[in-house]
Amino acid sequence: MSDKKLWEPTAAFKQNSHLFKYKNWLTENYQLGFDSYDDLWQWSVDHVADFWESVWKYFNVISHSGYSSVLSMTSMPDFKWFNGATLNYAEHIFRHNLTTETAIIFSNEQGEHTEISWKELKQKVAAMATYLKSVGIKKGDCVVAFLPNVPEATISFLAANSIGAIWSSTSPDFGAESVIDRFAQIKPKVFITVDGYFYNGKPYDKTKIANNISKALPSLQQVIVLPYLNKEDLSAFPNDAIDINTIFQTKADKLTFEPVDFSHPIWVLYSSGTTGLPKAIVHSHGGVLLEHLKYMAFHNDVHKGERYFWYTTTGWMMWNFLQSALLMGAAIVLYDGSPTYPNFNKLWDFSDDVNINHFGTSAPFLVASMKKNINPKNDCNLNSIRSISSTGAPLPFEAFDYVYKNIKDDVWLCSMAGGTDVCTAFVGGTPFYSVHAGEIQCRALGVSLFAYNDDGNPVEDELGEMVIDKPMPSMPIYFWNDTNNKRYKASYFEHFPGKWRHGDFIKINSKTQGIVIFGRSDATLNRHGIRIGTSEIYRHINTIKAIEDSLIVNLELDGGKHYMPLFVKMKSNAALTETIKSEINEQLKKECSPRHVPDDIIEVPDIPYTISGKKMEAPVKKILLKMALEKSINVDSMKNPESVDFFVEFAKGI
Repeated sequence: MSDKKLWEPTAAFKQNSHLFKYKNWLTENYQLGFDSYDDLWQWSVDHVADFWESVWKYFNVISHSGYSSVLSMTSMPDFKWFNGATLNYAEHIFRHNLTTETAIIFSNEQGEHTEISWKELKQKVAAMATYLKSVGIKKGDCVVAFLPNVPEATISFLAANSIGAIWSSTSPDFGAESVIDRFAQIKPKVFITVDGYFYNGKPYDKTKIANNISKALPSLQQVIVLPYLNKEDLSAFPNDAIDINTIFQTKADKLTFEPVDFSHPIWVLYSSGTTGLPKAIVHSHGGVLLEHLKYMAFHNDVHKGERYFWYTTTGWMMWNFLQSALLMGAAIVLYDGSPTYPNFNKLWDFSDDVNINHFGTSAPFLVASMKKNINPKNDCNLNSIRSISSTGAPLPFEAFDYVYKNIKDDVWLCSMAGGTDVCTAFVGGTPFYSVHAGEIQCRALGVSLFAYNDDGNPVEDELGEMVIDKPMPSMPIYFWNDTNNKRYKASYFEHFPGKWRHGDFIKINSKTQGIVIFGRSDATLNRHGIRIGTSEIYRHINTIKAIEDSLIVNLELDGGKHYMPLFVKMKSNAALTETIKSEINEQLKKECSPRHVPDDIIEVPDIPYTISGKKMEAPVKKILLKMALEKSINVDSMKNPESVDFFVEFAKGI
């Protein structure tokens, strides 16, 4: 770990921050004084109920009924927040009384540019909400979307949310099977789809896939189409499909907000599907509202009138997170298309064009820019940017240096890490502390997070499992169709009973309290910021007759590099040929996405299994990361221990 300081907040930067105002508010209202951010964090995790109630009061949460208790629990995950309270997430977005100011800025790689005012946003949300109610959608029904990162996605989400419906979305680069695996679980009543999208200057028609998805969802009552590739042309869709623009042009009722229980579902996000179907993760209205108010204000320091950008698709939880900037009265900035088309400066030029204040991206994008020696500091202005946020993968030491040397030397670099599981970051930025190379600045307020060694004890300055030992409001309320919370408990609470094990290797710097993420400790493939389940890949490999078995891992290597090899065991009468490799790659690209395509396909004599028949992905990953064999795998628990020999030898060449 390094103590190399790259940026330090000025006194004015600290004093103008939301966090500074909140700290003073705590002194005035709770008679609490804190000498440092660490002291404030310690109070927030020692007194979690008091902390979250203070967030409720500080932001003056609009509640249509009072709560009987802030937090009631036996042990995690059996807890309940703000019992009795009713509220609505979208109502808090439209509380700012803004009219002519900009709410949404949108551009795409075809050169389209749109700015939507708060007044227009409210009108369109009201129109969509009126339509949804007219076709019978009510509180608790599911509305799903197969859309790019376009304003129509935000409008549709807010409309569904305003009436208490449950939202879920995927991006159009997903194959039909992957989308159906997700949406079919929640039995949606409305499907909002696009006819296609552009990427790297090429059009991708998705009408056939969209129709296949809708046919596979028997619960659907209505299909809504955004004609994006072929404007005003719905001829490829069923006759009863409706153009989304027709909805926006109809007379709308006044926008109203349906109060729902604090724990009422706001949306369904999805795990990667490592062990079967993707888990349908359900978050609550109130939990997400409180968490997003806290994070946007205290950790991203987003202010009313600012412009908040994150390069994302609707299939990544960062799209959901991006919407929360509206809670602060900021404008959200959307971009659809490749981040590097026609060149690597595209997003930085875009920032200059629309004056972005908070620039969010993935660590792989920054690493790729570094490798290509892109120098936005010389090529662009970037005066409007005051923070750059990064997530999706660990940001390496060298990339921290790169940001300050090649992008902007006076910027606040907010590396952060969290997950789809909570739709926020566990660790991230603070306007009170310096930025040190390779380190995330702090543990977020209200997040009782530690690095645990194998004995289950908190440690500093050594590698450990990321563990959260107290509840957060945005932890899932449940997984969809999960009887007795069996899958939910197994996903997070089995390894350390009653405590959330997230599946990341981390190290906490005792001197700076900064955090370094060392990648996933489980079998999830974190591919350029997108979590991919191994089962999604295996499902398609299994259709190739010459292959007997397979195993895939993704390695986070030094310098921000990623390496995702696919190991295949061929049938006795078959050999791994270039034709078979091409068949694998083409099938994964077509049926899943380009991110599912491995970097290498390697033939192996056998695939490691436990005695109980479980494929040993995580132990193989540890071997390939050159961890000590005795700490990587328990050969006594293996069905075929000799299979490990190949991977030990293979690791020497990485």
